[in-house]
Amino acid sequence: MIVSENVHASLDEFKQLMAKTDALLNVEAIGREIYYQGRNGTKLEEDVYDALVRCAKKTPFENTIQLVSGASFPDIIVNNYYGVEVKSTNKNHWKSIGSSILESTRNQKVDRIFLTFGKLGEPVAFKSRPYEECLSGILVTHYPRYQIDMELAPGNTIFDKMGVSYDELRKMDNPVVPVSNYYKSQLKKGESLWWVENNIEKTVAPPTVRLWNTLSINERNSFTVQGYALFPEIMSHSTSKYQRYALWLATNCGIINTNIRDQFSAGGQVDIVTPKGVFEKVPAAFGRINKNKELIISVLIATEESSLKEYWQQEYIEENRLLQWCQLVAKFVNMGKKEDEKIGDMLKAIFNI
Repeated sequence: MIVSENVHASLDEFKQLMAKTDALLNVEAIGREIYYQGRNGTKLEEDVYDALVRCAKKTPFENTIQLVSGASFPDIIVNNYYGVEVKSTNKNHWKSIGSSILESTRNQKVDRIFLTFGKLGEPVAFKSRPYEECLSGILVTHYPRYQIDMELAPGNTIFDKMGVSYDELRKMDNPVVPVSNYYKSQLKKGESLWWVENNIEKTVAPPTVRLWNTLSINERNSFTVQGYALFPEIMSHSTSKYQRYALWLATNCGIINTNIRDQFSAGGQVDIVTPKGVFEKVPAAFGRINKNKELIISVLIATEESSLKEYWQQEYIEENRLLQWCQLVAKFVNMGKKEDEKIGDMLKAIFNI
């Protein structure tokens, strides 16, 4: 990190310093590809620091710049107001992954940030721009992070796309909300925003990925029951009925099942005995629901209302969740036909409601 305590320099003077620093780095980069290809991370910060020190002579910034190692954001702080973040790539392009949208390590006194980018692939070159002008989108590693594009055209930043300015976003208590809302609005059929749930960022992802056939019998049953409870369309005849469940199983639970159909449709037909009568020759899926009805009730009770809205794709969650679930399943089974009533009656009989 580079720090300056000068409080008199204007933004225009700072822009001039950045332009002069870019020019110096680009002149010195000519013919030094091998040197710069080995100058990643902290080492490149040292090069930028050295260039800034030399360019700051006879300017308001002379003798005010300090290099500080650490994980703070940005890497350079000037006047406790301006900042410079140093990024690089060893490829011959101007794109990279930036900092977290949460900016949890940001120096709160810094209001304006520039990004100095080192393109360390041949030919080596440097470019600086206001930070918010070169953020094209968001990718997710452990946290949602900005995508950097130093050649991004005006009006094409992620902030332009979302309709929220960089300063507005960074000052929000939860910047994940507008970001997730934007990316959810861009989802296509069969896609899922795996890194966020109910506008809350998932900071803990499954540490491993497991195949379905490696799970214990109890684990398989538990995930199957959750499938019935959270994704009632599984009981429909749609060819895409398992898609949302498959995405949830993979992204939330770290489980890959290459043959989900057998998980829910195997077993033929069964007879179900309930307190309200016997239902003969019904699909085995209803038999599994009957067998696991207490577990289904537990899932419905334990799931947050906001989560149920998203999973069920419903605007409201009624007070009687179980009855609402029965109605949803019945609707999906016959897609609005009169037989809904028979399916609904059977489900209510199974749960004795």
